Amino acid sequence: MRLYLTVILFLIFLAIAFVFGSQNDQMLTLNYLIARIDISVAATVSLFTFIGFILGLLFCLLWKLINVVTPKKSSKK
Repeated sequence: MRLYLTVILFLIFLAIAFVFGSQNDQMLTLNYLIARIDISVAATVSLFTFIGFILGLLFCLLWKLINVVTPKKSSKK
């Protein structure tokens, strides 16, 4: 149930980001380390939303992997 709520909340935020980005026709200049690109606000919002989702997913997977690999401490009484 928690997974479904999280996915629905993420999709709602993603839809809001796309609506916000599609209403702006302005162009942005992104300066990378070795290049520069002019893209629209909608593409920028989409790009950074996707990057944030991927980073969050990788962090959660790494956290679960660490919890699986580390041995549990047994409580001796």
